[in-house]
Amino acid sequence: MEQKPEEQAGASTASAPASTEKVALTQGRGGLLGVKAGMTQVFDENGDCFAVTVIDLKQAVITQVKTKAKNGYQAVQVGFLPKKAKAATKPEQGHAKAANASGFYHYQEFRLADSDSLDGLSVGKVLSADFLKPGDLVDLTAMSKGKGFQGGVKRFHYHGNYKTHGASVSHRQIGSIGNRADPGRVFPGKPMPGHMGHEQVTVQNVRVIRVDTENQLLLVNGSVPGPRSGVVTVRRAVKRAE
Repeated sequence: MEQKPEEQAGASTASAPASTEKVALTQGRGGLLGVKAGMTQVFDENGDCFAVTVIDLKQAVITQVKTKAKNGYQAVQVGFLPKKAKAATKPEQGHAKAANASGFYHYQEFRLADSDSLDGLSVGKVLSADFLKPGDLVDLTAMSKGKGFQGGVKRFHYHGNYKTHGASVSHRQIGSIGNRADPGRVFPGKPMPGHMGHEQVTVQNVRVIRVDTENQLLLVNGSVPGPRSGVVTVRRAVKRAE
C-alpha cells in the first residue's frame, strides 16, 4: 500500500544518499523539487510584510542522465524522498544504486533541449537552488487537493436555484442541462457533477522572496497548489511577466 506523503518525508531522513555534492540545473528553465511545508510571513528591510509559502528543499538526487545518442532526447532524471531498502523492489534498488541510494518515492524528469550542455550533471549529485535568487519569478507545479465527488455548484461555481418559498430542495441543483427535441441530447463537455481536484496544477509567475540555503528553504509570495507535505516542482517562469 502506498505511503502517505508525511510518511514518505519521514522515511527520507533514514536512507538519505551519502553524496552531498551539489549542482544547479541551470539549463533551460532550471529545475528543483521541494515539499510544501506551510505558510508564514516575513518582513523586508523596509518593514513591509509579505505572506509567503515555505517550500522545504529536500535532497533531489540525479539518478539518470539521458542523452540524445542513447535515449533519443536529453533529460535529467531526479529521485526525491528516499525510501528504505525494505520498501524498495529489487529493480528499483538496482536503478538507484548508482546514486548511492536504495530507492525513491518520487521520480521526475527535467527535459533539456538538444543544444543544452550536460557538463557537471552526473548521477549521484544533488540539485541545488543556486539558479534562483530573491525577486525571480517561478512556476510551481503540484497535484491539487483531492475533493472527491462534488456537485456543480462547488465544482463549476453555479449560482444555484432560487431560495424563495416553493423552491423545495432544489437550491443547489444545476438546473437544465440540455435543449428540446433539437438536438435532443446533452453536448459533450457540459459542466456536471463529478470528481474534483487531484490533478496537476501549475501556478505561474510566483515571486521568490527568500532563498535560505542554510536551512534548505524557499520562500515564495503566493499560493502553492496541493496540500502540505505535497511534492512541488519549481522552475523559472516561462512567461516572465513583470
